Amino acid sequence: MKKLYTKYIDSFRGLSTEVWWLSLITLVNRTGTMVIPFLSLYLTEDQGLSLSQVGIIMSCFGLGSVVGSWLGGKLTDAIGYYKVMWGSLFFSGILFIALQYIDGFAGLCLGVFSLLVVADTFRPATFVALSAYSKPENRTRSVSLIRMAINLGFSAGPALAGIIIETSGYSSLFWIDGGSCIAAAFLLMLFLHPKKAKATETYINPNPKSVYTDLPYWVFFAAMALFAFCFVQYFSTVPLYYHQDRDLSEFTIGILLGMSGFLIFVFEMPLVKYLEKWTWTKTSHVMTGFALTAFSFLVLNLGGWIGMVAIGLILMAFGEMIAFPFSNAFAMDRANRGKQGEYMALYTISFSLAHVFAHNFGTWSADKFGWFTTWNIITGVCIIAFLLLLWLQHLLNSEKTQKSVSP
Repeated sequence: MKKLYTKYIDSFRGLSTEVWWLSLITLVNRTGTMVIPFLSLYLTEDQGLSLSQVGIIMSCFGLGSVVGSWLGGKLTDAIGYYKVMWGSLFFSGILFIALQYIDGFAGLCLGVFSLLVVADTFRPATFVALSAYSKPENRTRSVSLIRMAINLGFSAGPALAGIIIETSGYSSLFWIDGGSCIAAAFLLMLFLHPKKAKATETYINPNPKSVYTDLPYWVFFAAMALFAFCFVQYFSTVPLYYHQDRDLSEFTIGILLGMSGFLIFVFEMPLVKYLEKWTWTKTSHVMTGFALTAFSFLVLNLGGWIGMVAIGLILMAFGEMIAFPFSNAFAMDRANRGKQGEYMALYTISFSLAHVFAHNFGTWSADKFGWFTTWNIITGVCIIAFLLLLWLQHLLNSEKTQKSVSP
């Protein structure tokens, strides 16, 4: 037991102080974002909207994320990651609080879109900050530490949210969300202000290549967009499935979502450290994560036993904790070819696009064809994403061969 504990602690060694502070700020921020997994339920039950209207609002969520991610990349390259991160945290906190006072379908579309434009400028800026604060050999584990903070927040958040909804309603969630974002902004100012924080590495390519001419990165982008299309179902369509088909309460749904976050919190860092010792490429690890996620949807159709829900979440959790750190590390490594903000913006946009189409498709498909067909379709999309990564691996091998033979 002592040996296992020692190995677990060793998986955290070597990370910079700034990465730890960035993780704490992320934890404070994400603990409060408990309304997000329940947004589809809030819109249907509290606001009385139809499934098709919810799908459109969630598409506005995705469009705002696309615009915010693109804008965040541009601003990061122009004014630096710190200013972008602080502004995003502070002003998204204000918008979170304001969102609860918006009624009506059109107003909610505009409110959710505006919130995500501001909130998601944070994402590419964070990745560039993480690259600056991490040594190259520690990047994958640094990403895992940030994800651990995110999942610890999501582990506590949904469980607490289920209790709050049943005791005092949805309004309190918006106040907590907004307050946590503002608190995270002030933590950033106190501990990661440029005058106090020291970057361990700042790399600026003197001859940057445009991300828009990087074919392998675009294949990677397409694969991640399709994977995200599947993954984000766990934040909208899957909770509805739990509630409508499995007849689970908000409290039980919160516990289930919290369980997946807890698994990631416990296992991701040692798992990533263990996998880094393998001779596999980063893309090979990402493919493993894609395969596990595909199975997480497939098992939902393998019978009515409620345990299948838990098995699906466990498979998803392990797929996520493998796919995301290694895909993120691949993107940061590739970003050294050009402007880092531009590259990392495209990486985050791959997930933002999923929010545009995935939620709307998931709710539409469930309403039109039922849950069984919907989960089969999602599984098929995961398989296509897996095949795209095989193509990416071929392109990277060809690229490596051309470099080795060039004079």
